Amino acid sequence: MKSWTARTEPGKDAGSVNIGNIGATEDAARRRFAAVATPTASNPYLSQRPGSREISINHLPRYDAGMPAQAYRGKPCVCQHRLEFCDQRCVADMLSTTFYMACLKLTGRRCLVVGAGSVGLEKIEGLLACDARVHVIAPDVSAPVQELADAGDIELTVRRFQPGDLEGHFLAIAATSDTDVNVAVFDEAERRAMLCNVVDVPPLCSFILPAIVRTGPIAIAISTAGSSPALAKRMKREIGELFGTEYAELAEMLNDARGWAKATLPTYDERKSFFEGIVNGDPDPIDLLRAGDREGVERLIASRQAALAAG
Repeated sequence: MKSWTARTEPGKDAGSVNIGNIGATEDAARRRFAAVATPTASNPYLSQRPGSREISINHLPRYDAGMPAQAYRGKPCVCQHRLEFCDQRCVADMLSTTFYMACLKLTGRRCLVVGAGSVGLEKIEGLLACDARVHVIAPDVSAPVQELADAGDIELTVRRFQPGDLEGHFLAIAATSDTDVNVAVFDEAERRAMLCNVVDVPPLCSFILPAIVRTGPIAIAISTAGSSPALAKRMKREIGELFGTEYAELAEMLNDARGWAKATLPTYDERKSFFEGIVNGDPDPIDLLRAGDREGVERLIASRQAALAAG
């Protein structure tokens, strides 16, 4: 068991201490702890002898460099609460948060991904699919990410993340196993009022990435507020089976009719009635498309147009 001692400075209370005798390799994992080291009955990592102003840190847990940084009870806090040690209150905060669901237009926008491993690659590919200009910063680069850089599909900077790297970007995604890097990205994004997602650390996210069912122009987002990506994936699979390609085909046909509706129907209510009459029409346009009867849907649209034009 390792133990370090913290002494309070003269004139300061026991809640404000400096931590000494911690090696440089251990210091980063303890920075958030150092400013508020107060022993409590519920904190097994701190102790203080009766009548003493010395606080001991016993068996301080360490991050596993091979795993994504995560909010985890007993670890040094990595979220906005800045606790001595994680008590997972941030997880409860996420589950009680009502998220504002939106679709971002990233075409031509410069987006930053910090990290170039398998998780980073997944985020890079998602951004490229939305025609974003992707900039990747990482000291170590996996072969697939290097191939994207060699092909000119992404901008790659091979070094560690540095303060100021968020300049000129629309949003940032941190996808590393280094907790301190992830926190640094989030902190800078917060100072800039910039969108940020830290993979697998929901409390360090100003936006979260839902599972997406995407077919043509149809995109359905499934979110569990970060509580269970596995459940979101199951729901994605089941929703994908429920809403097949016929929905995308109908969306494209309705889009073709939008020009006529805007030019012919002067009010929102009239346009709404026109499209709802098609979508909920008889015969059902989805059933027609499932049967391969595209012409039947075209006739349904034409009949609605004729009825409204005559009326």
